[in-house]
Amino acid sequence: MPSHLETEIEFLKGVGPVRGDVLRKELHIRTWADLLDYYPFRYIDRSQILRVADIVSDAAHVQLMGEIISLKESGEGKAKRLTGIFRDESGVMELVWFRSLRWLKSSLKLNMHYVLYGKPSEFKGKYNMVHPELELLANARITAGNPLKPVYNTSAKLTQVGLTGSSIGKLTLQLVDEVREQIPETLPPAIIEKFRLMNRADAYSQIHVPSGHEALEAARRRLKFEELFFIQVGLGKEKLMKTKHQRGVVFSKVGELFNDFYNRYLPFQLTGAQKRVMKEIRCDVGRGSHMNRLLQGDVGSGKTIVAVLTALLALDNGCQVCMMAPTEILAQQHLETVSTLLQHVNVKVALLTGAASRSERKIIHEELESGELKFLIGTHALIEPGVKFQNLGLAIIDEQHRFGVAQRAALWSKAAVPPHVLVMTATPIPRTLAMTVYGDLDVSVIDELPPGRKPIQTIHRTDASRLKIFQFMADEIKKGRQIYVVYPLIEESEKLDLKHLMDGYESMVRRFPLPDYRVSIVHGKMKPEDRNFEMQRFVKGETHIMVATTVIEVGVNVQNASVMVIESAERFGLSQLHQLRGRVGRGADQSHCILMTGLKMSSESKQRIATMCRTNDGFEIAEVDLQLRGPGDMMGTQQSGLVNLKIADLARDHQMLATAREVALEILEADPILSSEENKPIREELERRRMKSTDWSRIS
Repeated sequence: MPSHLETEIEFLKGVGPVRGDVLRKELHIRTWADLLDYYPFRYIDRSQILRVADIVSDAAHVQLMGEIISLKESGEGKAKRLTGIFRDESGVMELVWFRSLRWLKSSLKLNMHYVLYGKPSEFKGKYNMVHPELELLANARITAGNPLKPVYNTSAKLTQVGLTGSSIGKLTLQLVDEVREQIPETLPPAIIEKFRLMNRADAYSQIHVPSGHEALEAARRRLKFEELFFIQVGLGKEKLMKTKHQRGVVFSKVGELFNDFYNRYLPFQLTGAQKRVMKEIRCDVGRGSHMNRLLQGDVGSGKTIVAVLTALLALDNGCQVCMMAPTEILAQQHLETVSTLLQHVNVKVALLTGAASRSERKIIHEELESGELKFLIGTHALIEPGVKFQNLGLAIIDEQHRFGVAQRAALWSKAAVPPHVLVMTATPIPRTLAMTVYGDLDVSVIDELPPGRKPIQTIHRTDASRLKIFQFMADEIKKGRQIYVVYPLIEESEKLDLKHLMDGYESMVRRFPLPDYRVSIVHGKMKPEDRNFEMQRFVKGETHIMVATTVIEVGVNVQNASVMVIESAERFGLSQLHQLRGRVGRGADQSHCILMTGLKMSSESKQRIATMCRTNDGFEIAEVDLQLRGPGDMMGTQQSGLVNLKIADLARDHQMLATAREVALEILEADPILSSEENKPIREELERRRMKSTDWSRIS
C-alpha cells in the first residue's frame, strides 16, 4: 500500500496519542492499513427494526429505534450504575450500564433518536436491556442500500478511552471514505477475471459498509482469497529458493554403515510407506539442494527407523547428526532406541540435556568439536552457545510444534552450510495446516502401520461402569499385560488435579493390593530421578499399573502395555487423547483404550469422545480437532502466530486454500522472482508484508 496508509494510527482524525497507544496494545493496530484490516466479526440487519411492544420473552438480540428521555446515576462503588429510559411510539423500556459511566454520561444525548441493539431481559413483566449498542440515528445510515451494520470487537481498556464497537466502526467508516480511491490492487487482472473476484478497493468498502448480503459475501471471498494467496506465494518463494538456489550438503553415496545396518541389523522389514519415504529423502539429500522435509506418521508407525537410516546416510558422507526432542524423557527414549538399533555398527551416540553435569558437558563439547562424536541426541541444550559441531550435516527435530522458530534457527546456525532438516511429528496435521504452517516444507507421510499391529479398541464409559473396568483390568493383568491410568493435570488447578491423581492412586492400590499387584505413580511434580525410577520399573515389567499424568504422553514405549484408561477424558483435547492412546498397541496383543468421563459433558466434549471411539485414523482426528479448536490452538502458543488469519478460516476455507496454493505455485513456476509487469502488484505487496514482519520462513 502507498505510504499514507502506513501512517501511524494516532494521526487519523478522532484517534490521537492516547487512543492510538491503546489500539496498538489491545488490537495491534499501528497504522491506517491495520485498521482497514480489522474486520467486523458480525453484522446487524438494520432493516429489521422492532417496537418495544413487539418484544417477546424468548427474544434473542433485537434492534429498536427511539429516544432516551432520562438518565439517572445510582449506587456506590461496584454497585454504581447508570439507568436510562428508552421510548418509542409503542412503549418504554429501561437501559442499564455498569461500565464506562463517566464517558456515557457525557456522550449520551437526551431526546435524540437512537438506533439501539441488544438482548432484552424481562423483570416483573417489564423489559430492560443491559449495555446495549447505541448509535445516533443521524449517523446510522439506515437506508435501503445499506441494511447491514458492521459490529467490531472491543475491550474494556478500549471502552475506557471511548473506543466502543460503534466508535471503531465510525473510525473505519471515516477511513474507508478517505482512502478508498487510493487502495491499490494487489492481484493481477488475469486472476481477478479468472476467479471473478471483486476489486480490492470495493472489497474493503463492502466489508466495512456492506450494501447487501451478496456484496458482503463477494467482499469476504476476495479478501479471504488474497490472504491465503499471499501466504502461499511467500511460502512458495522460500521453497523455490531452498530447492533451486540454496546449496545443501550432498550425500552422494550410500556407504558401508547404511548397507551393513540395512542388510544385517534392520530389526524388521520396512513397510511400503517407509520405503517410499526413504526414496523421497535420498532424492533430497543426493541432489545438492537443501532438504527441508516434514515426516508425519501416527504413534508407532515407524518414523524413528526412517530417521536412523537418514542419519546413517549422513554419517556415511562424513557428516555429524543431531536429534532434538522437546523433553528429557523423550530424548532419553530416543537415545535408548538409537543406541539399541546401532549397537552393532561403529557409531558413537551421546545424550545432552539440561541435567548433564559440567564434566559430562565438557567431554561432549570436546568430542563434538573434534568430530569424534558423530550422533548427538538432546533437548534445548543442543542450541546452547558452547555446543559446536565439526561438520553438522543433518538435524532431526522431533515433535516440531513444541519448539519456537527462534530455537530452530539457533540449531540451524550450528553449521557452516545449512544442514538438511528432517522434522518429525506424531501429531497428524490436517492438509490445510500443512499447506500453511509447513507450506515451505516437502511433506512425507507414513500412512501404514508395521505388520502384526492390531487396531486399538476404544470405548467410552462413566463411573457407573467402574467395577466392570476394574475387573477387566484384573483380567488383562492375569494375561501378563500392563496398564496405564492417566489423569489430567492442568496448570490453572494443579493442586486440585494432583489431589485427584493421588485419590485415584489410592483407590487403585486398594483395588489392586500387594503382593498380587504392584502400582507405580508418575507426575510432573516428582523429582526427575524419582520419576525416571518409577518409569523404569514399569518398562522392566516390575509394576503392573502406572498411574500417571500426561508426562507419559510422549517418550514411553512399553510393548507389553495393552490398556490405556484415561480419567476425566472430557478434559483432554483430541490431539492429546490420540497421543495417549498411542502409548498402547505397540505389541502384537489386542490393545484397549477406555475413556472415562462424567455424565455431564459439553457438546464439544461429546464430539471429541465420539470421534475417538469411531476412528484410529490420526488424520481424520486432526481434521475434527481443527474444526473444534481452530488452527492457533492446535499449533500451540509457539506456532499460533503463523496461522493468525484475519478473515480466512482453515477449517471452512480448505477448498479456497487449495486453489490459492495452486495459483501461487503456477505463477512462481513461470516467474520465480515475480519480475514481469503483470506480477508487479504481487511483488509490491510481498515487499510491503516483508517490511512489516520478521522473516522466520527460512527456518523449517
